[in-house]
Amino acid sequence: MTSGAVQELLEVLDLEPLEVNLFRGRSPQSRWQRVFGGQVIGQALVAACRTVDDLAARPPHSLHAYFLLAGDPKVPIIYQVDRIRDGRSFTTRGIKAIQHGHAIFAMSVSFHVHEPGLSHQAQMPAVPGPDALPDDAELRKTVVARIPEPVRRYYERERPIELRPVELDRYLGKAIPDGRFHVWIRAIERLPDQPAIHQCVLAYASDMMLLDAATIPHGRTLFEPGLMAASLDHALWFHRPFRADEWLLYAQDSPNASGALGFARGSIFAADGTLVASVAQEGMIREKRATPT
Repeated sequence: MTSGAVQELLEVLDLEPLEVNLFRGRSPQSRWQRVFGGQVIGQALVAACRTVDDLAARPPHSLHAYFLLAGDPKVPIIYQVDRIRDGRSFTTRGIKAIQHGHAIFAMSVSFHVHEPGLSHQAQMPAVPGPDALPDDAELRKTVVARIPEPVRRYYERERPIELRPVELDRYLGKAIPDGRFHVWIRAIERLPDQPAIHQCVLAYASDMMLLDAATIPHGRTLFEPGLMAASLDHALWFHRPFRADEWLLYAQDSPNASGALGFARGSIFAADGTLVASVAQEGMIREKRATPT
């Protein structure tokens, strides 16, 4: 039996077909004033997958997205899919998300038939495993009470994705010299076995916390009231099969921040060290101006 949070996530990702190439998605009615970016990425990927007949033989291997306007959680999102190309090895789809008559999000997805070829991968960082880190219950008893209120609210509410940060002390003001951040993630309940569902759930989770990595070299966090942030784009590459309901290590860093823009990237590893996905994102990070008294 799935938990309420996971069941709600699966329902959010289960789009309503309206017409050929046209789908409708809804947002959870939470306290958020704008739609979570990972939700739109996940829903758009679902819409694209629904238009590929041989999805099991040619799963998605990459997506590239742009956030254009903040999404309104109070109204549905319409997803329009453009069947750009159906080739022998690759299939390409373009997706536009629409609210109030305007595009709020645009994404391209490429699907690829599996082929044999060269193979290599980066090595997984040597960090403590998830079993050596406090779970949600332990975090609430020990660490969460000592971290800033915005971060505490984030960790206290029910989520479909469990997070076990390795460097949790960064939220207590501890500096991380090399600016790297590692967090173990997984769906809190078992998911259906279809690989596409696991890809869509990982697409959803890949937007969680990534842009925050751009503040680590400065000893800051996006949870601070003095910073204003918004994701601008998002790219995700699927390398190898995985399950999103098993532990995955999300290793993040930020090579650059300049001109009120922060760039962050991530590598996602299965617990056995297999590199399953890579992520990159740029976002706006602005210092809030003091209000004149």
